[in-house]
Amino acid sequence: MSYYKILNLEHYFKMYKKSVREPRKFWDKIAEENFTWYQKWEKVFEFNFSEASFKWFVDAKVNITKNCIDRHLARRGDKTAIIFEPNNPDEEALHISYNELYDRVARMANVLREQGIQKGDRVCIYLPMIPELAVATLACARIGAVHSVVFAGFSASAVAARINDCECKMVITSDGSYRGNKSIDLKGIVDEALEKTPCVEKVLVVKRTNTEVTMKDGRDFWLQPLLDAAIPNNVAEVMDAEDPLFILYTSGSTGKPKGMVHTTAGYMVYTAYTFKNVFAYEENDIFWCTADIGWITGHSYILYGPLLNGATTVIFEGVPSYPDFSRFWEVIEKHKITQFYTAPTAIRSLAKESLDYVQRFPLKSLKVIGSVGEPINEEAWHWYNDHVGGKRCPLVDTWWQTETGGIMISPVPFVTPTKPTYASLPLPGIQPVLMDELRNEIEGNQVTGSLCIKFPWPSIARTIWGDHQRYKETYFTAFPGKYFTGDGALRDEVGYYRITGRVDDVIIVSGHNLGTAPIEDAINEHPAIAESAIVGFPHDVKGNALYGFVILKEIGETRNQDNLAIEINQIISNQIGPIAKLDKIQFVSNLPKTRSGKIMRRILRKIAEGDFSNFGDTSTLLNPEIVDEIKNGRV
Repeated sequence: MSYYKILNLEHYFKMYKKSVREPRKFWDKIAEENFTWYQKWEKVFEFNFSEASFKWFVDAKVNITKNCIDRHLARRGDKTAIIFEPNNPDEEALHISYNELYDRVARMANVLREQGIQKGDRVCIYLPMIPELAVATLACARIGAVHSVVFAGFSASAVAARINDCECKMVITSDGSYRGNKSIDLKGIVDEALEKTPCVEKVLVVKRTNTEVTMKDGRDFWLQPLLDAAIPNNVAEVMDAEDPLFILYTSGSTGKPKGMVHTTAGYMVYTAYTFKNVFAYEENDIFWCTADIGWITGHSYILYGPLLNGATTVIFEGVPSYPDFSRFWEVIEKHKITQFYTAPTAIRSLAKESLDYVQRFPLKSLKVIGSVGEPINEEAWHWYNDHVGGKRCPLVDTWWQTETGGIMISPVPFVTPTKPTYASLPLPGIQPVLMDELRNEIEGNQVTGSLCIKFPWPSIARTIWGDHQRYKETYFTAFPGKYFTGDGALRDEVGYYRITGRVDDVIIVSGHNLGTAPIEDAINEHPAIAESAIVGFPHDVKGNALYGFVILKEIGETRNQDNLAIEINQIISNQIGPIAKLDKIQFVSNLPKTRSGKIMRRILRKIAEGDFSNFGDTSTLLNPEIVDEIKNGRV
């Protein structure tokens, strides 16, 4: 009986029960039968929730790139591992075979070593969606360096903060990047960031846009000449199961971004297993996830998950609207994509356009379509299912997080019946529970509560880089003995889960988790501003957009408020990135606060949403009269 591949609904329930009753036996069998190890584990796992300590495949030795590349060479050496689809459709797509990928990664690994990178060193990768991004990431993993990929849409100060937090020794970037009809000066952003990063010794630069850049002697090097001189062979470093593989930063509801640490073996096993099952991957399929490798979705389901399964995966440099709104569908047709995985934001933006854009392509190659990044609303679900999936492709609405490493709750195609807006059932090994405000587990169905996981899984993040106490407090104190996801959920009459959204001050905008505190901190640096509060409100395309309530230092400030709004968004763009800009800004004389000084955000949320029906108990407000003033001034 196959443990690795879920065959039908009966098999799913059988595997799920086994994974709960005998988790050691379940994961032991999957790990042993489907991966190459230098040394087997002493124990499948050991954990302590109160200390937030998790170890999987204890004392095993492995290298994830040996499993992503080397072991496929004998049987799949000539098979395409990566298809690179450039931003400009007139530029030819590039097909990189597993043999070529080995050559590229080996050379890059040797370059990293020659430039002084050793096992355990951190390397910041700030690159557009080009093959070098995948190669650099895999090369780090090959030599045991810890990669920290930073999305190439972040500002210089955001890049600097991430570099400094984990003391990166090297940055890998490019002269620039293409995004639709724009080009972005990535090297310039890195140069600005490096003014505040004493830890960086070397910068390797990829030529992509062939624009003029400043190269600092002794620090900056063009990458291609180093690769040309490198040997195309490299022996993969022997890694302990619990050696860090990568750090990936995610927004916190308070304070600086959290550097989530994922380790090697558990992450490898879980991403491979979930990729195989959630996308019903078969040998000759062509898989396309439209995310950026700068996010966890790209790590797990553009790079590691597909390559661990010997798949062909697509790296897409462009955007869904360039040169026009048919780009996604044209690419699916061009490469005969079989599995397509994208965000509700993209679906909503494309659904607003003429149906002709999608209907001119038959899309018959598609077998499975997927959604990721935030809960998908019903209207978008039906449009995607009907017009892209042709009502014949299962739509896998996946729920998971940067912290979980891999997909946790999702339909299994051709196995689990789908239901619009429901992520459906947990995957084997995942034990979700709903908790009430008194920290009691809510039994039964047709209930809502805070979504927690009561048993560890292989790819759970191990810590926050340099701050294990924050990791414990963030995820394991609200509901002792459980991992708290930060999300609320509903469980329906048959046990399907529907994610109802964040219960903390993180807002999901276009699939990006944005903490409100860093945005407010940036706004409050403006000399004219005394205080601000950010909330989310529903948006047809983004899912949520950001609404800012801003108090000026001088109530009678006569400066043009339109100009102030522009300046506020410019500060946000500079400090965090354009993704965090506010859609609406309302200038107010005060904010609704409790007597202890806490901003009552639920009132602001309701005002932002235009829902004035019931503000609940306002008796604890220090200034209840402010509610009407803000309500009447809503923009």
